[in-house]
This record gives sequence, C-alpha cells and structure tokens, in this order.
Amino acid sequence: MIQDLFSKTNSNLFVDYAQDFIRKKAVVLAAVSLLSVQINAQKKPLDHTVYDEWQSIGYQLLSNDGNWAAYQIKTQESDNTLAVFGISTNKNFDIHRGDELKFTSDSKFAIFKIKPFYKDLKEVKIKKKKENEIAKDSIGIINLSTQKIEKLPLLKSFKYPIKGGSFVAYTKYKDDIVDSTKTKSKKPDVKKDNKKVEPSELVLRNLLTGKKESYKNVIEYDFSENGKHLIFSTKPEKKDSTDKSVYGVYLVNTSNFTKQLLVEGKGDYKHFTFNENGNQVSFVGSKEDDKVKSKVYQFYYSKLPVTGKIDSIKLDNLKSDWVISEHRSPNFSKDGKKLFVGIAPKPIVADTTLIAEDHAKVDIWHWNENDIQPMQLKNVERDKKRSYLAVVDPLQPSKFLQLADAEMNQIELVNDGNANYAIGSSDNLYRLSTQWEASSKKDYYIVDLNSGKRELFVKGLEGRVTASPSGKYIVYYNRMDHLWYSYNPVTKETNVLNKKLKVSFEDEENDMPTTAREYGLVYFTSNDDTVLIRDRYDIWEFDLTGNKKPNNVTNGYGRKNDITFKVERLHDDIKVLERNQPIYLTAFNNTTKASGVYKTIIDKSKNPELVKMSNMYAAQNMKKAKDSEVYIYTKETVINPADVYVSKDFVNETKLSSINPQQKDYIWETSEIVEWKTYSGKKAKGILYKPENFDENIQYPMIVYFYEKMTDNLNRYQEPAPTRSRLNHSYFVSNGYLVFTPDISYEDGKPGKSAEDYINSGVEALKKNKWVKGDKIGIQGQSWGGYQVAHLITRTNMYAAAWSGAPVVNMTSAYGGIRWTTGMSRQFQYEKTQSRIGKNLWEAHDLYIENSPLFYMPNVQTPVAIMHNDQDGAVPWYQGVEMFMALRRLGKPAWLLNYNGDDHNLMNRANRNDIQKRQQQFFDHYLKDLPAPKWMTTGVPATMKGIDWGFEVEDQTNTIN
Repeated sequence: MIQDLFSKTNSNLFVDYAQDFIRKKAVVLAAVSLLSVQINAQKKPLDHTVYDEWQSIGYQLLSNDGNWAAYQIKTQESDNTLAVFGISTNKNFDIHRGDELKFTSDSKFAIFKIKPFYKDLKEVKIKKKKENEIAKDSIGIINLSTQKIEKLPLLKSFKYPIKGGSFVAYTKYKDDIVDSTKTKSKKPDVKKDNKKVEPSELVLRNLLTGKKESYKNVIEYDFSENGKHLIFSTKPEKKDSTDKSVYGVYLVNTSNFTKQLLVEGKGDYKHFTFNENGNQVSFVGSKEDDKVKSKVYQFYYSKLPVTGKIDSIKLDNLKSDWVISEHRSPNFSKDGKKLFVGIAPKPIVADTTLIAEDHAKVDIWHWNENDIQPMQLKNVERDKKRSYLAVVDPLQPSKFLQLADAEMNQIELVNDGNANYAIGSSDNLYRLSTQWEASSKKDYYIVDLNSGKRELFVKGLEGRVTASPSGKYIVYYNRMDHLWYSYNPVTKETNVLNKKLKVSFEDEENDMPTTAREYGLVYFTSNDDTVLIRDRYDIWEFDLTGNKKPNNVTNGYGRKNDITFKVERLHDDIKVLERNQPIYLTAFNNTTKASGVYKTIIDKSKNPELVKMSNMYAAQNMKKAKDSEVYIYTKETVINPADVYVSKDFVNETKLSSINPQQKDYIWETSEIVEWKTYSGKKAKGILYKPENFDENIQYPMIVYFYEKMTDNLNRYQEPAPTRSRLNHSYFVSNGYLVFTPDISYEDGKPGKSAEDYINSGVEALKKNKWVKGDKIGIQGQSWGGYQVAHLITRTNMYAAAWSGAPVVNMTSAYGGIRWTTGMSRQFQYEKTQSRIGKNLWEAHDLYIENSPLFYMPNVQTPVAIMHNDQDGAVPWYQGVEMFMALRRLGKPAWLLNYNGDDHNLMNRANRNDIQKRQQQFFDHYLKDLPAPKWMTTGVPATMKGIDWGFEVEDQTNTIN
C-alpha cells in the first residue's frame, strides 16, 4: 500500500492517503484496546464459593510400552476424574470418579477403581451411617486393544501381577452388603492391623482369555510377580455346623486355574511372598484361636511346584523366648538363594484380669533414657511390632542366622539381597543427643550374611550411606568434614572422592547453626565403575577406586550460568546409568527461575546440550515408560495450572490435560522478581504478585507473606483454596491486593533482626512506588512465619494489620517444650535449626530473651489476629495463648482463634473455610477500610458457640476501639 502511495504524482495526495491510513489504524487500535478493557472488565474477582470445584493434577503414569498415559484430575470437594489417553491413537477415556489405575505389565489392559459419589461419602460422615449403608467402590477394566470398558460393583480390593501376564484378582462385598433397611452391619471377624476383616469372595480372571474362577471366604491373597501363581488364605465367615469346606492356604496355577491346598487348618495366614522366578513361596501363619491375645506365628516355606501340603518350618536354635514376627513379611533375595524373615522377643501380654481402677496410670520420665517418654509413647505401637532380620537358606530352611538385634537393629540389604553382606547401623549411642542436635549420628557395620560377623567401617557418621547396585562399594558423605568417601568391603580400603576439589558439595546457602546437608548422590554407572554426585549446580563423576581424577559431567556449565542440573528417577527398574549413552537432565535457572531439560553423555565431559527451557515450572514429576522412550511430566506457570504432557524428546510434546477452564472468568495474578538492598547493604529479592488488570495509577493495599526463601516459586501456580494457615494469595490478588513474598537470609543468634533487615527493607523499597498504598500494608505468616510476624510488630509500627499463625513468642518456655506429633524435644530447633539461636538457653539467655517477642509486647501498636489450635503437634499452643494474654493485659487489639481439636496447620476443611473468611474480613477492614464483622467488634461469647459465627456486619459504622 505504501508503494502505491509513493507512485502518486501529487505529494499532497500522498499525505492525505497517509494521514487517512494512520487515522484508520488508530481507530482500529483504539477499538482493540477498548475491547480488551471490556473483556477484562467482564472478569470478576475470586470469591469463596469457587474452591470446591477447582482442579489439580494428581498422579500420572505410563504403560510399559509407552502407548498409553493416565492421570487423575482432582477437585477439592467434588468427584475426581481419571483420564486415560492413547498416545499413538489419540483415543481418550474420561472416567468419572476413577482412581488407583494400574496398567498390566503387558500394556494390554488398565484396571482401576470407581469411587462412590463424593456427596454420598460426605453424607456418610454427616449422618454417621453404618458400614452396610455406605456405598462401595466398583472395579473398572479397559481392554486397550478394543477400547471396551467393563465395570463391576461392590469392589473391596484388587491386585495384579506387576511383572507378568494379564491377570487380575479382586475381592467383592456380598450383594446385600449395602442395605439401608438394616439397622446393624455384620461384624467382621478377623483382625488385620487393628481392623476387623470380613471374609470375602475372591475372583481370579485371565483378561486375555476371559476365563475366571471365584473362591469363597478369602482373607489374604497375592500374586507372584510373574503372574504364574495366585495364593490365598480362607477362613469361615461364621460358625456353621453344616459348613464342610476345608480352610487354610491355597495355591492357584494361573495357566490352568488348578487349585492346590498348601496348608490345611483354620488360622491366620499372611504376608505371602514369592521369589522373582515364582518357584518359591513363603509366608507366616498361626493356627491358634483368635481369642488368644498374643498368638505364636510360624514360618512357612516351599519350593514350587509342590506335590502335597506343607508344614511350618521350625528354626533351629531359635531362643525359647523368641518367635517369628507376624509384623514382617518374608522376602527373597533377587536370585532366590536367600530368604529373609523377621524374628522378635515373644510379646509380654498385659494381665487383663486386673481392675483398671485399682492401679495408677503413670508415665515415668527418666533422665538418662535414650528417648523421652512422649517419644516412646508416640512410637509404642511401632516398637511393639519391631522385628529383627534373620536370613534363612532355602536349601536348609530350618537353618537361620540372626543378623540384627537391639544393639544393631537396622539392616539394609545390598544388591536386592544377592550380595554376601548387608549394611547394619545403630544410633543407640547418639539418640540422647538428638534432644538438642538436629540429626542423629550412627555407627555403620558390614554384616557377613554367611557368619553374622559385624565389622565397623565408619563410626559416629552424620550423613547417608549408600551401597553401589552390585555391592562392590559403599559410598557415604560425612557432614562434619564435608567429604564424600568410597569404601571397598572386600579390601577394607577407604578413598576420599572430593578431597582435592575446591567446589562445595554441601548446601552453600545453609544459614542455620548446624552442619549443612549434601546435595546428594545421583546414580551409579554400570558395573559399579563410577558414582555421580551433585554440587549446587553441576554433576560430577567419581571413580570409586580413587585412581582417576573427578570428571565434571556438566563441564561447569551449571555454575557458570547459575543453572542447577538434576537427574530424575524416571523408573524403578533403572538402577544404573550407562556412561556412553545420552541422559536427560532437568534444569532450573536460579536467576530467571526458568526450567526445562538438557541432554548430555556422561563420559563426554562437555557442555550439556539445551533441549528446551521456558519461563515455566516445567518437566516436573517426570516419569519414563519402562520399555519405551516416552516421558510424562507436568508444566505450569503462575497463570497456567499444572497440566500433563507426554513427549519422546521434550521438543515435540503433546498436552494431555487442560484443567480449570473456569479460570478465564476471574481476575488472575501475575508475578515478577523485585530486587533491593537491605538496611545492612545485602542484596535481596522477592516476588511481587499483581492483579492481571493492574493499573499503576491506582494505589493498592499490600499483604506481605514470608517463610524462609520463596522466589523459586515465581512460576508456580497457586490454586485458590481455603487456607490451611498460609496466605491464599491468588484470592487476595484477585480481590485488589498486592502480595509480596521476600526471601530472607539469617544470621546465627539474630533471627528477629534478620527478618527486620530483609522484610522491612523490602517493604520500604516497594513503598516508593506510587501504586503501593504505604499506610495500608499487612503481614501474614504461619509457624516460623508467625514468629516473625510477632517479632516485627514489636519492632515497627509500619504495618496496619498483622496475622500470626502458630507463633513462638517466648523462646525460653518453648525451648523446653515438646513437639507432640513426634514426641521430640524442641531444644534442637533453637540450638541447631530453624530458630537459629545456635546455643543452649544457659549459654545465651540474652539471645533467647532478645528474640522472644513476648518481652516486647508493650511496643505493639498493630492490631493482630492469632491462630493457634489446642491440638498443635509442632508448636505448643500455649505460645499463642501467651501472646494473646499479654496483648489483652496491655489493652492492645488482638484476637485468638483456636480451632478445637485441629493441628498446627488446619486439617479440617470446615475450619479452613472459616479462617479464610475471617482472614479476608480482617484485612479488608484494616487495609480497605471496610466495616468490621461482629467477631472482631464484640466477639462471639461461649453461649453462642456453634450458633453464631460472627461473620455479619451489624453496624456499617463499626470500628475497633
């Protein structure tokens, strides 16, 4: 068109044409701009009704041949959907309420559960229905060749052989189990893991031929890995004199469905296990009456095929007061030449004839016990079920060798049990010090599987020990001297792998007063030749003999470009990497927060080859098909939820899912990195979230949320959900707030000062922007963040409102507290980890006082809401009470929310919905000048608890005095 204009002989005519063209273009651009504004104006802010149907991706998996993918779309409070996608055929199944899908090993079928409607399950809880009134699962089977789906009701459980055949076995409820006219459900009569188990019908099916068989009154069942055998135990449903069935343990040959009785007699038989080839079987069982409080279990073993019934094996030389453990499954070595069983001291049974009221109930705390009483009580069931590993020779199954005992109770098998040694460990000498130290040291032993002899090879190690796949070497990291070691269990030689390297292999950003953790061992290479180990950025290869120089596999490219490389665990069957074959590396750019995939070859030692990087949180949850170069993974951004992709090369990819289409109707958030200098001159950064319709001519209120470092979340999607305790920032941004999440680095002994340095300086830097409403800024934090909120409001009045969740406000009293979820002492947190004092209370009582907000509460001028729940298992809830009572005594505006019976983070959905509304009302009042609700103005008296929740705004002129 411009060329035509220049061809005009009259220059004025050219000007007229040009001006007319510019005017028309301006009109078009104005129209487009207006349309954009109108479209944006049609979007609405998120509200609290949207959460229930909001979706996220659950598990995802591939068939072994890579031709089929499956993933679950989860909703917060509604029915989930299972999607099955034919990668080569584009055939797609959306299965409403589908769950727990498994592909058969031959990739010809998919088996899954169909759950009852969510609303029905929720009604069960509301109406407290009985077992016989509860809707049951169904089983679904997809023939992937014909794409036909079969569904069968009343599913109890299903299993399939993980490495062979198209078989499935499933148990069913009785046809009349769901009967709302019955007032009582039948009592199950077999105890399993503290639950009663009712005998069921078991159905075995060959999915290829359609052949099937059913078996009555089955309790336990399992397949051999290769699918050649199915084993199950039976037990009568109830006393019936006319019942002539033979009960015991049966073995089914799946090739012809012939059934064979292995053990005759009523009893409790469980923990069925086969060797990999399926020609040996073992299990434990007891024929004693169910009324016996502590039954004695026997050990059963047989080679297959077997011509008749088998008897239990009596272990020679087993101590008279020791028994076979019912709590540990026997397991074979991979080559089938060893069988490992659990043995344990015979349990001591309490005298049930004693009258409870005549005896005290008391916990006795002893100053010199390895574990304090709360920790012992927390682990009492685990300790009662503790067993000690012994090895049995299948050629002489009565011969056994005890490997573990109370002095060395942990055993790790090497090379799937094929090696002639195992690694034993004991923390007995160091458990007491875990009260004040962050991690436990252990002594490590080589345990000879032929003689039981133990040989100490590293003492008091704080670190992790890993045997190479075939057992030629043991590799470990010592956090005390920052070195990686290899140990040869045959020659007893120890080599230091990274001694001459200047690069650090421990967390370079560790800012806690404890030994830094290593970045980690990646993989061994074939034949146990070398081991791959990560530093902060790159991957290194070390010769396990120590004869060759270390090889930087990624050639230093990661450190030069601020990129962190990792090798993902793509499949359980991948044990080693080949040095001369290409491998994929996931990559994360620590500066830009972009992520993606590179490719390299271990023995080339050159810069890795870029495959794809993008401003996304990409290539996450990556898995590979077992028998094919097909990968499944997720990608997300702050705007786009995590969706599922499949690819053969990460360049050409297929997007399988597209969740949350409703998001287009709502105002969403954007994210950007902001940088500033702290008061002390340190470089700092954080994320600023803005509404997508952000207008720099508008002043926005801002909420600051913090917890350690958060900038790696720049491209992470934040689904709107009722908060467990943290800030639901997608909701607040959608409703006209800015949200700022600063990174914080800490100085030992000064956690409070460090928070001031980074958080307050970042807020001051942002306040320089005209679009930040400087007098309407709030802060919110949970747990460690809650502590920092409490500290900040004692040191500054720059915040208009504060929300503190589960805070520690008195380090002197919290130091002596208990983490009731684990039963552990809290002392280690202050001396070694997150609280970062770095010394005990008596060495540094001044630092404990200085960093305890409680002692500075008279300085507070910021209204604060505190959430602390009476069943908090991490931070003693009296910490929140101490904060509230101090502020109440001082006449400061404060509220304490105690969600009865809830934990450190809210677990109950109704409580999450409740706190979300209160958090919104709290910040809306102080940061947007909206009227305060009744729970803030006058409170909710105990007489109105459960009747009036106080959300209403009774008087539009309500203010907080």
